[in-house]
Amino acid sequence: MKAAACAMAAAAWVATAVFATGERAEHAPLAAKALLLDIATAGSRWVAVGDRGIVVLSDDLGRSWHQAESVPTEVLLTSVCFMDARRGIAVGHDETALVTRDAGEHWQQTHHAPQSQQPLLDVWCDAQGRAIAVGAYSVYFESGDAGTSWHESKLAPLGRQSRTPDDLGGDPHLNRIVSASATRFYIAGEAGHLYRSDDGATSWMELPSPYEGSFFGVLPLGADSLLAYGLRGHLFQSDDAGLHWRRIETGTVALLDDAVRLADGRIAVFGLSGTVLVGAGGGESFMLAQQDDRKGLAAALAVAAATVVTAGEGGVKLIGLPRR
Repeated sequence: MKAAACAMAAAAWVATAVFATGERAEHAPLAAKALLLDIATAGSRWVAVGDRGIVVLSDDLGRSWHQAESVPTEVLLTSVCFMDARRGIAVGHDETALVTRDAGEHWQQTHHAPQSQQPLLDVWCDAQGRAIAVGAYSVYFESGDAGTSWHESKLAPLGRQSRTPDDLGGDPHLNRIVSASATRFYIAGEAGHLYRSDDGATSWMELPSPYEGSFFGVLPLGADSLLAYGLRGHLFQSDDAGLHWRRIETGTVALLDDAVRLADGRIAVFGLSGTVLVGAGGGESFMLAQQDDRKGLAAALAVAAATVVTAGEGGVKLIGLPRR
C-alpha cells in the first residue's frame, strides 16, 4: 500500500504557496540545550535545528545562542543547509520543508504532507538555488528555486543490487545526501544501500555494499576516496568511488552519524553515547575520544584545527579534540 501510494505521488509538483498549519515553534529559555539534529553555517552565523521546530542561531562562534524569531512548525527538524549567508532550507518530519531568506531568523513552510508518513531526513543545497531532500521509503525531492517549490520523484538507481524478497519493499530510507564535486554525489541509506551519481544527481547507480546494516553518512576525502559510516561503529573506506571497501576498526559499537574534515586536515567521526573518533587525513585509523557526558552527537562543524561545534542530545556545544 505504501509503495503504491509513493508511485502515485512520483513526479507530482508541490504548489509554491506557503502552507499554514497553525503550529509554531514555542520559544524556550533553554532552546540551545534541546535535542538538535543538524547544524550549518550562514555566512559567519551558525544555525542548528531540531526538536519541535527549534532553530537556534549564534553570531559569536558559539559563545551565545538565541532562538529564531519565527518558525511555523513544531515537527522534528532533521537537516538544514544554506545557499549563501541569508538563504537556507530546513526539512523534517511530516514531509516538512522550510525556507529562510534572512539567515534563519524567520522561516516559511513551503511543503508539508503529514498524511504521507514520510519524514525528510536530509537536505543538500548549492549557491545557485538548487536543492535535493531525501528521506523515508526512498522519497526524493528536488527544487530549482531555493526551496520555494518542490518536485517529488522516486530514486531509481541503475545496477540495483539483488536483495531478499522481504527487503524493505525496494524502498529503503535515504539517510544522507552529500556532494563530492559539482558532478559527483553520494547517498547513504538503510540496509546497506549506497548510491553514487557522476552527472550532478541526474542519474544514480547503486554501489556494492560492504555490509547489510544501515549507513548514516558518507564523507568524501578527495578524488575517489571516501568514508561510509553507520550502525554499531561500522566505518568503511573506499579508494575507488565506492566500488570496493575495507573496514576500519573503531573500538566502539555506537551508531556513527556524522563526519567532518578538520581545519588541520584530520578527520573526526561522531555518534551516539558521546562517541568521537579522530584520525589522520587519510582515514586509515582512528582513536576514540569518548565524551564524559555520553550524550549522543548528531552533527558537527569544524571550526578550528582541534575544535568542532556539535549538535545532539545535549543541544549545541563546542568540543576540543585531541591534537596531533
